[in-house]
Amino acid sequence: MKDKKYIFFSSLFIFLLCFPFHFLYDLIPNPIFAIIFPVNESIWEHMKLIFTSNLVFQIIIYFIAIYKQKQVKISFFYCFIKSILEIIVYLIIFLPFYYSFGEKMWFSILLLYLVILFGQYIEDIVNLKCPLNKYGKIGIILFIIGYIIFGILTYKPIHIHLFFDTIKEKYGINDYLIK
Repeated sequence: MKDKKYIFFSSLFIFLLCFPFHFLYDLIPNPIFAIIFPVNESIWEHMKLIFTSNLVFQIIIYFIAIYKQKQVKISFFYCFIKSILEIIVYLIIFLPFYYSFGEKMWFSILLLYLVILFGQYIEDIVNLKCPLNKYGKIGIILFIIGYIIFGILTYKPIHIHLFFDTIKEKYGINDYLIK
């Protein structure tokens, strides 16, 4: 098992990446950023924060390992699985709370950190028990597929509450609710 400090600080770093990523599409609106970063305030669009922050952290660790010429356990496959698990756990906990009590930003932010911390802990356990490089390239392909799905659901969202931005009253990037 990695040092508990590493798990805590890596989780904190991934969590802190979510904040600038939340606003990047608004600052630099373009089709690529629309796929990678949230384009509205829907619950679904915020799942991009988990997905992208985990990937960016993994890329940073990868390049640090190359720069320092260290053997570091890095697996984009495990990172992908962890990201999907975090999204599922977040939604399982968040949605019942949201439908019962409404939007509580403090809860959303706290849950986001706890889910990321949980993901880092699980990734650490999996890294110890599973062969590392066996699925490395598959992870990169899975992230590409994940962003294709995010792109499709950004431009052609399903008309359910999960994809609805209650502030701008629209789905996805440009699909306004017709009254």
